[in-house]
Amino acid sequence: MAIKIYKPTSPGRRNSSVDSFADVTAKEPTKSLVVMLQKHSGRNNQGKITVRHRGGGAKRYYRLVDFRQEKFDMPATVVGIEYDPFRSARIAKVRYEDGEVCYILAPTDIHVGSIVLSSRKAITPNIGARMPIRYIPIGTLVHNIELSPGDGGKIVRGAGLVAKLLAVESGFGQIKLPSGEVRALAEDCAATIGTVSNPDHSLIRYGKAGRMRHRGRRPAVRGKAMNPVDHPHGGGEGHNPIGLKHPKTPWGKPALGVKTRKANKWSDKFILKRRNKK
Repeated sequence: MAIKIYKPTSPGRRNSSVDSFADVTAKEPTKSLVVMLQKHSGRNNQGKITVRHRGGGAKRYYRLVDFRQEKFDMPATVVGIEYDPFRSARIAKVRYEDGEVCYILAPTDIHVGSIVLSSRKAITPNIGARMPIRYIPIGTLVHNIELSPGDGGKIVRGAGLVAKLLAVESGFGQIKLPSGEVRALAEDCAATIGTVSNPDHSLIRYGKAGRMRHRGRRPAVRGKAMNPVDHPHGGGEGHNPIGLKHPKTPWGKPALGVKTRKANKWSDKFILKRRNKK
């Protein structure tokens, strides 16, 4: 993938860039592999807004991506690399030897004609190969990792992300995640070899509010720009500080840097090293 930068012909163009989509080989998705999701605009079943700044956006079809890849020991040929509006990474359309077609998460450096294979046994660790952690060589870069055996890939699925296998011992594999956290996972959990595709996604600058509205993101107003009745940071004359010891949410709870993970969570014992603090 490459980023396309326009000439600054307007204020919106001056600070914006777009995806070139040079790696995408198909314009339309496979109809049997897409569904339409209902829009909720951040509202719950009572119609109350529980996630702010959501709404509108371009119409999108959800691609049914296979995160399990349970057709074991059956080679699949990549027949297309496609854009997925619901995720930052690219998806690959693969065709198995029995004729079945499905979408998988596309690794970097995979292209049309590549062969991918999923197995419960040890196989050659080529890009796109998927197998249990116990059979993956130490130091290999992986993505689309299961948290529980057979549950499908849950973590390391965003564009350009990659984890590293540090060790396999006592029935567990030690994985260093993109955040720097080291986590122990059962050695029967599967992972895919390689890095997630579209690594330049984070370099895109949207440049103007209109492009964010197309993505379904509505304006976010600063708390200090509101009135005291609307936000704890509100009020005052001119550009005043928030006037509080710690930032707060609109509902008065601590914000920015506050730990949200539950104390003594059941999975704490699997976290061998906490993530790197920014």
